[in-house]
Amino acid sequence: MDIRGLGYTIVDTTDLSKWQEYGTQVLGMMEHDASNDQTLYLKMDDRNFRIAVEKSDRDGYGVSGWEVASPAAFDVAVAELEAADVEMSLGSAEEVSARMVQALVKFKDPDGNRHEIFWGPVQDFKQFVSPVGVTKFVTTDLGLGHTVLPTPSFDKSRQFYTDVLGFGLSDLMKVRFTDDLAEPEKRLHFLHVNNARHHSLAIFECPIPSGCVHMMLEVAEMDDVGRAMDRMEAHGVQLSATLGKHTNDHMVSFYMKTPGGFDMEFGCGGLVVDWDRHSTFESSSVSIWGHDFSVGRQ
Repeated sequence: MDIRGLGYTIVDTTDLSKWQEYGTQVLGMMEHDASNDQTLYLKMDDRNFRIAVEKSDRDGYGVSGWEVASPAAFDVAVAELEAADVEMSLGSAEEVSARMVQALVKFKDPDGNRHEIFWGPVQDFKQFVSPVGVTKFVTTDLGLGHTVLPTPSFDKSRQFYTDVLGFGLSDLMKVRFTDDLAEPEKRLHFLHVNNARHHSLAIFECPIPSGCVHMMLEVAEMDDVGRAMDRMEAHGVQLSATLGKHTNDHMVSFYMKTPGGFDMEFGCGGLVVDWDRHSTFESSSVSIWGHDFSVGRQ
């Protein structure tokens, strides 16, 4: 299966206005004019949207939308899901219209995380202009960023992503929430698709009520990261982890809460990988410096 990137994510919310403020005034994304009283479309490049926030009876993460390049690649993806006995359904005309694509197929991983594979995004190519002056989000061939999903049935989900969806293993970690050595380690594997971003998906051996550990958005300039930290504070958003630099993808970033209950990593300088030369490794440390996650638990 030839997945090219994380094309979009869908978020569920009980209050669209919270995400409208957070998405535009904190993250610095642009509201697309297709937004209505049921769906908020947040734009970060020449795509019509990268995050769609849908009115719901819950607050949390909804769907990861994975892009393939063509109708032929889409047909192959559907056939491979079918061959693996994955329960799936093709998107209705209404769902395809809402996602602004040509076709999509819906399915879940072994832990119930919802996914869509699509091809042919509809684009009006209107210029992205951040309402708060973000210079540029790093997307194009790398997709919108990455997402980290809870997978308590870790081995089943890991096999699903690699053997069925065709993700490759970038690197792996084992983590604890505390310094207590009696706390069981939890596996965290980082997976890439057919682009040069270090990982478009990570899976975490732990249940998370919101349905997502965190999403990541990457900007082009370090100043944009610092200004986002200022906006976070100005809007009373909770800091989840201090500024730091990761060992694996070299991202310089901080983490903050979203209105959906999961975290948002906001960073720059992510590693671009030549997969022909990359060797998979296990990190025994999350970050080279910084990223104090204890602040989010205080």
